[in-house]
Amino acid sequence: MKANLNYIGKNMKSNSSGKGELEAKISEALINFEKEYMGRGPLEAKTYIIDDIVLVRLKGVLTKAEHQLAGACQNSSEGRELIKKMRQTLIEKARPLLEAVIENITGLKVLSLHTDISTVTGERIIIFTLVETPRF
Repeated sequence: MKANLNYIGKNMKSNSSGKGELEAKISEALINFEKEYMGRGPLEAKTYIIDDIVLVRLKGVLTKAEHQLAGACQNSSEGRELIKKMRQTLIEKARPLLEAVIENITGLKVLSLHTDISTVTGERIIIFTLVETPRF
């Protein structure tokens, strides 16, 4: 699956933005990513920039089918593990795209990306570490 997300993050360098504006642009870009690449956007997104770390919290990312799968095996974690593995694989395939989005918005290179998803709350956390702290 190839996503066309060229519009995300264009001309959004941090040199003309305050911290709150930069965080809002990242949230908007990740919502667009989830909608276009994953097929469904989160119900809510919030970004926090802490020194050289960008933390994105996405709420309500699971589809109805994933909710069914997560709850289908009450005595087994098989459904939850399948969801986590699929979502992790999709993020790994999209990693260059996600890093490019963050680099376009912040003007800084991404060093690493870490993510996890809760099949109980339907929340995803994505953490990017940058080469340095963005300047506001």
